[in-house]
Amino acid sequence: MNIGALIPIRLKSERLPNKALLEISGRPVCFHLFDQVFASQFITNKKQIVVCTTDQNSDDPLVDLAVNYGCSVFRGHPHDIIDRFYSAMVEFNLDAVIQADGDDPLSSTEYMNLTMDTLLANKELDIVTIAGLPLGCATKSFTKKAIAKVKSFYLTENNDTGFIYYFTKTGLCNHLELVCSNPTHQYKNARLTLDYKEDFFVFKNIIENIKEESSNVALEKIVTYLTNNSDLATSNIKIDAEYWQRTREKASLQYRSLSDETKLIEI
Repeated sequence: MNIGALIPIRLKSERLPNKALLEISGRPVCFHLFDQVFASQFITNKKQIVVCTTDQNSDDPLVDLAVNYGCSVFRGHPHDIIDRFYSAMVEFNLDAVIQADGDDPLSSTEYMNLTMDTLLANKELDIVTIAGLPLGCATKSFTKKAIAKVKSFYLTENNDTGFIYYFTKTGLCNHLELVCSNPTHQYKNARLTLDYKEDFFVFKNIIENIKEESSNVALEKIVTYLTNNSDLATSNIKIDAEYWQRTREKASLQYRSLSDETKLIEI
């Protein structure tokens, strides 16, 4: 199978513009995410990493950085991530992909491997996700068949918030959710997704203190650091309620069901 990785990123963030370009340890945030993905056993060539960004001029600096790192790039609709993913998988002839979010520079390499291993082991599955990790560390793996199903039935083009729900909450895809049972990979209420300046402070502290340049960071090492620095771990938790409220408000996603009814995804 031809396996790759899809990372949706755009620079016109409402809350923290150009966050992918912010530097930590002398490198842009997006490079730290690319490191995590490139460390996967399934990604042996940087060209397998496809940065799915928009066709807007504002994302030109991101394209330059992605190419400089060695990634492939697909440019498409500013808000329609489903279409971007589908078109990217077709253009690069990908049969299955690891999918990490551009807001999550410490996405877990271990669970990229586990979700893809599980997906490849069962031909009936369309998508494998993982639950029980700190927010911002989980990734997914899905097939070309999965994105084709979603592409055929989704109705809302503005899906950059909540797009994953088309795969997991509609019944369109055969979805398996794994649950983390390893206590060294868990940290209750940790917030490791980059949306606000408070989040950037947390990432900067973690990466500068535990990461060696150009290497990925193991999840156990992240959890150990948070456990030993509990004040840091809780420093951005106050914005979590706002984060989830915004997600609920923006993720108003419609689709056509298998019985040809127009439905709204329930979150």
